[in-house]
Amino acid sequence: MSHPVDVHVGQKLKQLRILRGMTQTDVADGLNISFQQVQKYELGRNRISASKLFELSHILKVPPSYFFDGLESGATSPQVLDEEATKIASMLTRIKDDRLRGQIRSFITEIANSQSSEPRSSAAR
Repeated sequence: MSHPVDVHVGQKLKQLRILRGMTQTDVADGLNISFQQVQKYELGRNRISASKLFELSHILKVPPSYFFDGLESGATSPQVLDEEATKIASMLTRIKDDRLRGQIRSFITEIANSQSSEPRSSAAR
C-alpha cells in the first residue's frame, strides 16, 4: 500500500507536469528513467528518492519543498486540480495579455456563479 506522503508528492508532480505542458516522457527523459517510472511516481506506487526529487524540482522549475506543500496542515491529500482544470489553467497562464486573462477569469466566474444559483438538471436545458 502506498504511503500517503508518496501519493501527495505524486499528485503534486502530475499537476505541475500538466501545468508545464510536459508529458511523462519529457519528465522521464530529464531524469533518465522510463515514462512508466514517472507513472508510478505520479500514482504514489513508487517513492521518489531525494536525488530524483531534487532533479524534478529543477526540471519543473520549483523548489523541492513545493512537492510537500499542504502536508504541514496534516492533510495527506493535496488540493489537486483534476486533469481538465489543470490543462485549462496551463492554457490560461500562456495568455500574455493581462486584460484578456482578467476578462476570461470574469467570464468563468460569471458562468460558475450562474450555475451554482440555478439548480437545473441537464435535461431541462
